[in-house]
Amino acid sequence: MSFLKKYLVRYWPWITTSIVCLVIEAFCDLLQPTIMSRIIDVGVANHDLTYVLRLGGLMLLITATGAIGAVGRNLASSNASQRIGADLRLDLFKKIQKLSLGSLNQFDTASLITRLTNDVTQIQEVVHRMMRIFIRAPILAIGGIIMAIYLHPPMSLVLAVVVPIVASLIYLNMRIGYPYFGRVQKAIDRLNSVMREYLAGLRVVRAFNRLDYEADRMQDATVQLAKITKTAMRVMAVFSPGIRLTVNLGIAVVLWFSGYLIDLGSMEVGKTIAFINYMTQILHSLMMISRIIMMLVRAKASIDRVEEVFLQEDSMHIKADPVRDIPALGKVEFKNVCFVYHGAEQPILDRISFVCQPGQTLAIIGSTGAGKTTLVNLIPRFYDVSDGQVLVDGVDVRDYQLRDLRERIAIVPQKTLLFTGTILENIKWGNNQATEDEVIEAAKVAQAHDFISSFPGGYQTVLGQGGVNLSGGQKQRIAIARALIRKPEILILDDSTSAVDLTTESKIRQGLQQYTKDLTTIIIAQRITSVISADQIIVLDQGQIVGIGNHETLLETCPVYQDIFRSQIGTREAL
Repeated sequence: MSFLKKYLVRYWPWITTSIVCLVIEAFCDLLQPTIMSRIIDVGVANHDLTYVLRLGGLMLLITATGAIGAVGRNLASSNASQRIGADLRLDLFKKIQKLSLGSLNQFDTASLITRLTNDVTQIQEVVHRMMRIFIRAPILAIGGIIMAIYLHPPMSLVLAVVVPIVASLIYLNMRIGYPYFGRVQKAIDRLNSVMREYLAGLRVVRAFNRLDYEADRMQDATVQLAKITKTAMRVMAVFSPGIRLTVNLGIAVVLWFSGYLIDLGSMEVGKTIAFINYMTQILHSLMMISRIIMMLVRAKASIDRVEEVFLQEDSMHIKADPVRDIPALGKVEFKNVCFVYHGAEQPILDRISFVCQPGQTLAIIGSTGAGKTTLVNLIPRFYDVSDGQVLVDGVDVRDYQLRDLRERIAIVPQKTLLFTGTILENIKWGNNQATEDEVIEAAKVAQAHDFISSFPGGYQTVLGQGGVNLSGGQKQRIAIARALIRKPEILILDDSTSAVDLTTESKIRQGLQQYTKDLTTIIIAQRITSVISADQIIVLDQGQIVGIGNHETLLETCPVYQDIFRSQIGTREAL
């Protein structure tokens, strides 16, 4: 729980206020049974109405003071816990943002969502309960024991038996319950994973008529969560009744013993009532401690999971003194680059070397799984090379400040992702300072302006989550416009026209030749027609460069390129 310390220190005034109010409230609660015993044993026994009224008024004053303390405690604890929860969730999100893709791959996406939501909520609730109840309960329990001893030392020997038994039950509660709630959180992860996959692939599920299969998966995940939760709660359910039984048996012994003492005349009725009240306070305090510890046991699993993310070391080393003021030219160079994904045995890229000069268009083509996307992901340093160097403008990307490096690069990813909002907001996501004229210009180059203008709302048309109200080709063209408006030095198009027709693709290429004439453009494509006009073409096969040159050169020298050409075009005459 060490990561929580800074939040507790940050909001110490609220926490201190809560504890002070809590102590006042507990002190008032402890005074009342003693005052009541004096009213009965002195005022009522002696028929002294003045004494009864005086102490009754004192009880009312103490009760009012305790109520004020309770209100202050609730306000302060709620304020502190909500702020701690908000800060913790934000810091966890920032930590996730800073992790490299290689480090993020150590966690399942559904698990990260659960940690940001359910786990942080569990921690927030525990902090709230700790300030409201957990500190108050021990004060009442210890104070009740002290007051009981003060009232009648011999009878307080009952507590010497009851308290150790209850403490043992609470300890067993914590030791046995913790592993079960760790399993509960993992079951929630699986449930979130199933739901996330279903929602992401809803169209595929319906297209293949697999609704029943997905319903079975959901039912299985739900049943497993319910089963594990029931087991955990069944185990935990034994302890609270055990604690209640132990304390109630103690109260029964007190009643029996006090009745005997009253008959002997060695104990007053008021003290007996006060003693039973203190026993009841101790019972409720121990029950509260038991419930809070049960919550702590459950929260411990959440705390461990959140701490696991905070302790995750980034596989990407960030240089303390990055190189600055590097001239922005757009030159990209790979020097004998090798790359292996974490946990993989074979390299996905092996001895990759090439140079792309500023203003050139470099095309990368190859079969599925050849490593094309992995190669371009090394340029903005989504991953670090296993060996070799990736240079941008003559400087190793590992020597850049990440923000400076990525400001030079714009990417249209293989899987188009749009955000909920208007089309204008999605395009300006590449450059929030862009003017409307610049947005329209970028959209025209991407061949998106015409279909955007055909919408009743034009550029103010609201897109659903992921752009669900657009076709695949429309989403790709908006993504291209989003990258172009950034006006980068290096533009990476990762199979970004796969969903558009050949005519539209040709228009996009023509527009890009004018718009990006001063940019270094790297194109990944499956179609041979998309790469023919490139200044330089790299042919990848099984992670290695098997051909490099322009279209004519590769047709003469590269068998893999020739095979791709024949499979798509046929002969040169057909082209």
